[in-house]
Amino acid sequence: MKAVFLDRDGVIIDNSSHYYIFRTEDVKFVDGIFDNLKLLSEKGFDFFVVSNQGGISKQEYTKKDVEKVHYFIEKELEKRGLTIKEWAFCPHHDSIEKCFCRKPSPLMIEKLLAKYQIDSDKSYLIGDSPRDIDAAEQAGIKGILIPANQNMFSHIKELS
Repeated sequence: MKAVFLDRDGVIIDNSSHYYIFRTEDVKFVDGIFDNLKLLSEKGFDFFVVSNQGGISKQEYTKKDVEKVHYFIEKELEKRGLTIKEWAFCPHHDSIEKCFCRKPSPLMIEKLLAKYQIDSDKSYLIGDSPRDIDAAEQAGIKGILIPANQNMFSHIKELS
C-alpha cells in the first residue's frame, strides 16, 4: 500500500482566520483540496491525517471537539468519494507537557506505517510546516512542504 499522510490545518482546512479550528462552523476547505485528493486517489494513494492538536492540552478545546471536526471533514470528503483511512492526532503541547507523539516526532506516522503495512518508499507526507517535513523524514517517507492554506496541485501533480 502507498499512502499520503496529510497535516490537517493549513493543508486540508484553511486556518488563516483561526489558529485553532475546533468548531465545524469554522471549517473552510483549502482551495482545490477535493480535486487534489481525487487525483491522488486515482493514482492509488490511501489517505491518513497526522495532526498536532495542542489546544487540547492547553484546554482551549476538547478531544470531542476535534473528533466532531474530523467527522464533519469525513462527511464532506465522502460526498466526493474520498476517504481518510485513519486520523491520528497528538493532544499534547510542549508548553504543558512533554510527549513522544507531537510532530516533529515521527511516532504517529510510524504507528500507521506499521499498522497498515504501508510502503514507506512509495509514500509521502504533505505539510505546511518544517516540523511536518522533519517528522516525515524521521519516519522514512518523503515530505512535501507546501505554503499554508494554498492549493497544493503544483506540488503533487507529478506524484505516482
